[in-house]
Amino acid sequence: MFRLIALLLAFCLSACAQDLNLQKPSPVEPCSTDVPAPCAVPAAAKPKVRAITAFIRIDTRNYQSQVQSALQFLRGAKAAIEKQGYQVEGVRITTQPFTDYTRGMSTDEALRFFKDYDALAVKENFDANLGPADAGHADLLARIIAQSKILEGSVQVANANGIDWEAVHAAAAVMKYLEDNTAHSQGNFNFTASAEVPEYTPFYPASWHNGPGKKFALALESANVIAGAFAGSHSMTDPGALITQALTPDAQAIEKAAMAVAQQSGWEYRGIDLSPAPLKDISIGGAMEKMMGHRLGESGTMTAAAAITRGLKAVPVKQAGYSGLMIPILEDSLLAQRWGEGAFSIDALLAYSSVCGTGLDTIPLPGDIAQSRLEAIIGDVASLAVKWHKPLAARLLPVKGKAAGERTEFDDPFLVNTTIQKMR
Repeated sequence: MFRLIALLLAFCLSACAQDLNLQKPSPVEPCSTDVPAPCAVPAAAKPKVRAITAFIRIDTRNYQSQVQSALQFLRGAKAAIEKQGYQVEGVRITTQPFTDYTRGMSTDEALRFFKDYDALAVKENFDANLGPADAGHADLLARIIAQSKILEGSVQVANANGIDWEAVHAAAAVMKYLEDNTAHSQGNFNFTASAEVPEYTPFYPASWHNGPGKKFALALESANVIAGAFAGSHSMTDPGALITQALTPDAQAIEKAAMAVAQQSGWEYRGIDLSPAPLKDISIGGAMEKMMGHRLGESGTMTAAAAITRGLKAVPVKQAGYSGLMIPILEDSLLAQRWGEGAFSIDALLAYSSVCGTGLDTIPLPGDIAQSRLEAIIGDVASLAVKWHKPLAARLLPVKGKAAGERTEFDDPFLVNTTIQKMR
């Protein structure tokens, strides 16, 4: 009898081993010695560098040579990081604040200058941020973005001193102008109202600096790494630690390459924004649902948002920018789907922003929304940022001619279309 049982057990073990052999796990990355085991992550779950952002000061009379010098550095940095096995999606240049170098220009002079600058960005294949405009120059920034293919900018509505309500009004006016004066109203993809966003943030459009320049920072695209950390598991036991373990080896390797670039070039390294930016089907929404085991918007969503941000903050590298969870509705296929289903609202996203990253990002809105309503939404974001002293932004996309229940028709390659929600 015992012999029969032993034979049966041996047969089962053999069959199980064969079955498991058909589904071999992916190879794993080596664990960092700085991170407690276990930290095995599928090799496929490797982040990309969304962008290397250079921060420079330009003179409108000599900007082309200054930009070319920055591009030479950026392309060398891109090659050095890619040599270490990490794909770099693009390079970016952020200038000093918009107001600093448009003061004294006539409107026509500014429009001509930035038309030429935009053409240079298209030709040389870099993204360009003009830095923040103050309330008095916001209308000019709106006109420049409307005529541009590449240029991005912002209005800072809050800082350590509190909320600038004149800037809140100006930012909402920019949004209405871009709604009315850009194809499919998608000019607002290149504009944001920012609140307490720090200098040297590499993610756009809130990126800015007011220093001497010759500095750089990196932005990651790592939603796939977060998803890989929760593959096959819905456990809520210390999910932040899983994220830290999953991202640390790659973040440290990327930083090591960046620091070598800094040493060789003389440019100052300002850090990595670890925010796990999604890109359509590379979905942070999908990663969150893997973690939760159910649909976004249900109980546990705020816990997931807090855990991801906590895990990112614990990664032992020099951090820049937001370094928290991003929930950009129109840049993530699953988020766009859930938005169209009504799984969460602006109020819910604001609540999640109290424990995570960027605030209200790429939110589609009905075209008949009043400017005063946009001001109220921006004011809510600014109030939350000031209360908790954290970086937030409002990138809102009201769509001309579209009502609640209708689908957007964006043709930007980075945007996903979805159904517009009714405003409460």
